[in-house]
Amino acid sequence: MGSFRYPLHIKTVEWVDGKVRWLDTRFLPHEEIYHESDDYERIARAIENMEIRGAPAIGVAAALAIAATAHRFREEDIERLRSTLINAINRLRRTRPTAYNLYWALTRIERIVLDRNYTSAYELRKAVIEEAIRIWREDIEVNMKLGEIGSELIEDGDVILTHCNAGALATAGFGTALGVIRAAWYRGKKIQVIATETRPVLQGARLTVWELKREGIPVKLVTDNMVGYLMYKGIITKVIVGADRILADGHVINKIGTYMIALAAHRHNIPFYVAAPTSTIDLNTSLNEVVIEERHPDEVRYVMNKVLITLPDVEVYNPSFDITPPDLVTAIITEKGIIRPPYEANIRAYVGKQ
Repeated sequence: MGSFRYPLHIKTVEWVDGKVRWLDTRFLPHEEIYHESDDYERIARAIENMEIRGAPAIGVAAALAIAATAHRFREEDIERLRSTLINAINRLRRTRPTAYNLYWALTRIERIVLDRNYTSAYELRKAVIEEAIRIWREDIEVNMKLGEIGSELIEDGDVILTHCNAGALATAGFGTALGVIRAAWYRGKKIQVIATETRPVLQGARLTVWELKREGIPVKLVTDNMVGYLMYKGIITKVIVGADRILADGHVINKIGTYMIALAAHRHNIPFYVAAPTSTIDLNTSLNEVVIEERHPDEVRYVMNKVLITLPDVEVYNPSFDITPPDLVTAIITEKGIIRPPYEANIRAYVGKQ
């Protein structure tokens, strides 16, 4: 994979000999199961059923799926190649509607596919594969930079609450919110983490705890409904979460439950930070245009699709994400710097920075 400034203990999604290889997060923390495929339909299903999850990881996996499609195409008809790749892009765009990194990555690939300066199938295949690998490597490098910048906000003795999983398992291998925590830990800061279980799919209990324990970073697990009490008791000193989409005015779309945590943090004067690469920032979508994904009701009726915890025919409301207003966000940590209010002006300025 090449050298990076920090070690990569987890390889969530990567490019291996013309195929996409990914760690199936559904089986963690009990089993580490990897899959490989060069079939974009198989990878699309992996995104839909949350084998691959987390906004940056979804974007990287989708880009690499297009690269794998180009790699396996052996004909010399460039227009047929373009058509094949556009079909793959359109299929992957339909996988999950809320995470912006998916659209950002596929748009980068699509620009190359539609570029008429490529006059042979070989040239187009090569350009698509190189761009997808660039997106993969950029995700790791950007999140390491984001982690370094964010770690400056962390102090010795901090007890940091995080929600869902915004770690290596949600990216190509380093993490956003957990990237900040990881970078602070590598710099010798004495910190503790509190992870919410994150119902209904339990990404905090299954994935965040697993990651932090592997790193030796002190972590305690709590149920989602304990957060307010812990803040009331003065146990939590900072909150750091990731994001699936950030709008130009500072609204943050993230895992369901984030809004309640932000409200509680605001009430108790606890800094509430959002860590995300600028590829998560959507400058063109208004708040009323955001699509919040509704997932299958059995995610709520069952625990891990195994244990029925309610009546099997009860109606369920299962939005996967919620929206946190900008006035509850202390700052947004990106690879280009820390964005503070007023967000309407500052987000656009930071996204445009080189």
